[in-house]
Order: sequence, then structure tokens, then C-alpha cells
Amino acid sequence: MSGRERGGRLFDRVSGDGDVAVDAGYAALATGLVAALVLPLGWLVVDATTLGSRVVELTLDSRTLAVLGRSVALVAVVTSASTLVGVPLAVLTVQASVPFRRFWTVLVALPLAVPSYLGAFAAISAFGPSGPISDALAPLGVTVPAVEGFLGASVVLTLYTYPYVFLTTRASLLSLDASLVEAARTLNCGRLEAFRRVTLPQIVPGVAAGALLVALYALADFGTPNFMNLEVFTQFIYSRHTAHMQGYAALLSVQLLAVTGVILAAESRLGADDSGAYASRGNRGAAELDLGLWRYPAMALPALVALLALVLPTGIFATWLFRGGPGYEFTQLSFSWSYGWNSVYVSLAAAAVSVLVALPVAVRSTTAGSRLSSLTARVPYVGYATPGIVLAIALVSFSLDVLPAFYKTVPLLVFAYVVRFMPQAIGSIQSSTMQVDGRLVEAARTLGRSRTEAFRAVTLPLIAPGIVTGAALVFLTSMKELPATLLLRPLGFDTLVTFIWRAEEAGLYGQAAVPAFVLVLVSGLSMAVLLAQEDN
Repeated sequence: MSGRERGGRLFDRVSGDGDVAVDAGYAALATGLVAALVLPLGWLVVDATTLGSRVVELTLDSRTLAVLGRSVALVAVVTSASTLVGVPLAVLTVQASVPFRRFWTVLVALPLAVPSYLGAFAAISAFGPSGPISDALAPLGVTVPAVEGFLGASVVLTLYTYPYVFLTTRASLLSLDASLVEAARTLNCGRLEAFRRVTLPQIVPGVAAGALLVALYALADFGTPNFMNLEVFTQFIYSRHTAHMQGYAALLSVQLLAVTGVILAAESRLGADDSGAYASRGNRGAAELDLGLWRYPAMALPALVALLALVLPTGIFATWLFRGGPGYEFTQLSFSWSYGWNSVYVSLAAAAVSVLVALPVAVRSTTAGSRLSSLTARVPYVGYATPGIVLAIALVSFSLDVLPAFYKTVPLLVFAYVVRFMPQAIGSIQSSTMQVDGRLVEAARTLGRSRTEAFRAVTLPLIAPGIVTGAALVFLTSMKELPATLLLRPLGFDTLVTFIWRAEEAGLYGQAAVPAFVLVLVSGLSMAVLLAQEDN
């Protein structure tokens, strides 16, 4: 019996007369969550209607269509490239007989901890004019091509998003029934044929889940295309907003939401037929793939990826600290450690609020199994799928028109973080709650404990690791959020990411070294959390 079933049956036995009040409370909570998500986003439609008859004209404008086509093309290229990189890496680290598999697993997962806009910043510095790699190759007569534009943005985004596909595919491979592959091999199927006919269909849902995350990230990313001088939807929306063209920015935001909806719908159709995909009827763990002497050359793929995504940017950050010359002086822009404290302060607040709201939502949805509780848990994922730039513009407009006292305040910024990242806490707490043995809670109730006392004495200590994990994930993703922080922060309130943004705009690479190192170090904790969860 699954954790959800145990919890649901337990809830049926021990709830009783308090159900009406509990359901009323959850109805109020669901209503509040829907209002918190729908009202600000709905305000975009209100702003867009101020354009009147120009809505159709601007929607079909050649520049708007060009930006749409470029954005969709970027999503398609990055998603395809991330799949082509992530799936082979997952197979190598799970099935293949390569040496040091655990080491390579950790190494190729780590780029997920590096904000992609830092990778873009490092690439521009390394390969741009007077960059260390350009200077090193110049005496050899080698001219480094420009890294900016569509190709550069595609490569950088791929390097920092393929871990989504890698991790979800790896999870599917680890849950694969190896006896199925072995049976195919005994029927004279070669390795490639067995992979194509048995393994691949089983891991398609996992690949699709990772590809969805990559597509949503590539569509919503703001910093990387901006640093790479590639005009996509997010940058186009930001430029219209800063030019005080609020109606146009709102219209573009609605269009971006529509594209997001199309991606979600496409993924749901692709992953719809996943019956049995994760079922294990025998030996869990994918069959071993003996590469023979090829196991040593096979290590070149993870090594190359780690070199480009980790070693190169780290070396560039170190160069920023010690190199002199234009763009590397420490006189025009002053870094303050208060920026780091501001990042920690608002991110901690977002993590605390997210956990407080996510805890009852996750526990109730796991134990009750009602449509209302399920809806309450699903609604927040709308915010998670909403691009940060769209949410930020919606909140700016909504606060100005409805709640001017909250315009550009810390509470509004924290609220944006909660809306965007609370689902991470919900998912983590749900996973932990499913593992709780309902008989323990039932025993506490039969001993005279109230529902609240039983939860505090039994359930809460058991799900504490999930709560901590959820809070850590919200904290770390809030630390890296760029567009919402840029648009919603109070005047004069700088964080690590806004300072890096200012340094990039001014071309002062040296000033970005310390905050970049700090951000990567703190963000790296997220991978420690993910890998620790995998070991449990």
C-alpha cells in the first residue's frame, strides 16, 4: 500500500466531526491561493485591453512575430540539445561500466547550481575582445568567433539546463526493471535494439519531464539572452516595460503565457501514456552496459561538459579578481556585503512563508485525497510555470492600480518569490508525508491525542527532512531569481543578482567576481540537497 493510500485511509478512520471545519478552512485556503495567482495575472489582460484596436495590430506586428519565432526556435534548439546531452550522460552514469561513476554523476549534475546568466557573463568575458581565451589564441593566429547571439545563447542555456533531463532520465533508469532488458537480450536483441525497444519506451516519461523543465526555463530565462544580446520575449517585454509602454508589455506577457500553456499541453500529451513506465516487477536498476575498452574514451563526454560548464566559468571568475585593464578596475562600482545580506534576508523570508503555506496544503492533499485538497495543491504550480518577468510585470501593474502601498516593497518581492517557488516546498513535503506510516498516527489518536497533537507529536518530526529540503530549495532559487528582483525590489535595495546585472551593464567584470563566487557557492547547496535526497 502506498503512502498516499495509507494516509487517505487513516484520515477516513480518524477524522470525523472536524471534517466540516477542516474542509471549510481548505476551501478558504484554495480560494486565497487562486486569488493570489489569478488576480495579478488577470490584471495583465486588463492592461492589454487599454490598447483597444491596436491589440491585433501589435500582435501581428512583424517585430513581435520575429521575437516570437526567435523565442520558439531557442526553446526548440535548447530542449533538443539538452536531451541529446542529458540522456547519454544518464545512461553512462547508470548503466555503463565507466570508472568513477559516482564522481561523474555529481560533476555533471553541478551545472544546475550555476545560474545560466553567470555562465553567459563568463563566456562573454572569456571569448570577447581582450578576453583571456581570445588573447591566448591571438598569437597562434586563431580568431575566436563572436559568442553573442542565438548560437551563444543556445550553447550557454544547454550547458546549464541539460541537468534537468539528466536527473529525470537517471531517476527513470534507476527505477527500471532490469529483467526486462535481460529478457530482450536472451531473445537475440543487441544492445542498441534492446535499448530502443525496451529501455527507451520505459524512460520516455522521465525524459519528457526533464525536457519540459528545460523548455520552460529556456522560454522564461531573462538574464542569458539579455547578456548575449539576443532579443527574445523576456528581453522584449522588459524593454517595453522600461520604456513605459505598459499596455504593450502586458500584451506580450499574455502571449508568453499562451506559449507556456502550449508547451505544458504538448508535454502532457507526450507523457500521457506512461502506464507501467515506472513499475518495477523484479530487479530494480538498469542492466549493466559493458563498454569494454570504450569505457575510457566514454569519460570524455562528461569531462568536456564539466570543463565548459564548471571549470571555464570558475577560472573566469578568478581572472576577474586579479586581472587589470578596462572593465576590471574596482573604482567605478562598489560592492557591499549588504547586498549579500539583502539576498539572504528576502530569500529566507520567502522560504519561511512558502513552508508555512505549503505545509497544510501538502499534508492535506496527501492524506485526504479529495478534489478540493488536490486542487489546492495543484493551483500553486500555475505560478511556478509563469515566467518571472511576466509575474513581476503583473505584480507591478496590480500593486500600482490596486495596492499602491505595496509597490516596490520587500513584502511584494517576497510574495513574488513565494508564488514562483512554493511548489518546490509542496512537492518536497508531499514526498515526505507519503512515507509516513499511517498506523503511527492512528495509534496516537487511539491514545486520546487530538488531530493537532498527533500531527505535532508523530507526523511533524517524520516529515521534518522534507520541510527542510523544501525550504532550502525555495531559499536557493530565490537567491538566483533575476527579473522579479530587478522589477520589484525597493529603490536602493540591491542584492547579489542585481549587482551582477549592474556590473554586466557597465562592463565592469572585476566587480562581479565576488558576488558571482558567493552566488555559485550558495547555489551549490541546492545540488547537495538533491543528491542527498537521491541517497535516501
